Amino acid sequence: MKIGLETESYHLHFQNNRMNIFDFIKKTSELGLDGVQINIIKDKNLDPEWGTLGSNDPVHLAKVRKEIEKYGLFVEIDARGTEPSKLKKVIEVAHKLGADVIRTYVSCGGNLKDEIEKAPENIKEVLPLLKKYRIKLALENHEYETAEEMIDIVKKIGSPWVGITTDIGNGMMVWEEPIVTVEKLAPYTFTTHFKDHVIVKVDDSYRVCGTAIGEGNIDTDECFRILVENTTLTRINIEMCHPYTATFKREKGVGGVFELGKGAFKVEKPPLNEEVIKPSEYYYPPEELIDMMIIYQDEEVKKSVKHVLALRDKYCR
Repeated sequence: MKIGLETESYHLHFQNNRMNIFDFIKKTSELGLDGVQINIIKDKNLDPEWGTLGSNDPVHLAKVRKEIEKYGLFVEIDARGTEPSKLKKVIEVAHKLGADVIRTYVSCGGNLKDEIEKAPENIKEVLPLLKKYRIKLALENHEYETAEEMIDIVKKIGSPWVGITTDIGNGMMVWEEPIVTVEKLAPYTFTTHFKDHVIVKVDDSYRVCGTAIGEGNIDTDECFRILVENTTLTRINIEMCHPYTATFKREKGVGGVFELGKGAFKVEKPPLNEEVIKPSEYYYPPEELIDMMIIYQDEEVKKSVKHVLALRDKYCR
């Protein structure tokens, strides 16, 4: 099993110009990992269209591909939405980079019902290009959709080129236990986001909060085992989403969990001192804390890598 790293794991580094895509590729190799998952979503201080990749200029893409090949890494792309013209541009970029899997997600926070209804027909428009380049499109359960809703979309598309990005933590935002998410999505899974979460209280509301992998309440051991034993996966990608919190996106019970307090939904103290740094969605620390948080995030990635590599040693001998 190869282990990759998603650029979001170093989002503070990218946002504050402490890392670019070439630095990230080198860092991934130094951590002893096997591949990179490049997020091209717009973020603070990043290219508005190509995110951490930086550009779709052919010369730049050739340099990025050369650097990836230099370290012997695999490469995947993380995109968003199902709008056909945008996806076609992303597929072309993936082809130039040598990526064989593209993650995207259905809901971008709009009208969920409309987004889910439009997704199958939108994606059918890009199937010829996926086939041409032998690239798989993996739809992620991205905070708004239950596992069952994702499976229904994939079945409606009915193509061997379209499957699932199983994010083991995102189902929590729709009140779904991570093990349930993974068990349901495993048969359709092309790629993954492997992470860890706790529930924290922020003011008068509860949120899903990222942690270093192995330090939260997701049963990462069981999730890893399921992915290894019940899929044809050859890669698992670390997405260390901390510091970050996310709000619940659907009503209680829609994913099968009705109350907080047990399992992955046990309420904990925030992993950061709440008197110093209050968790917030799309976390951007104040200027005076950036240097500290840059160091902190790097340490959290190293913890996560150590934990996932240990899981690989346990289940992939």
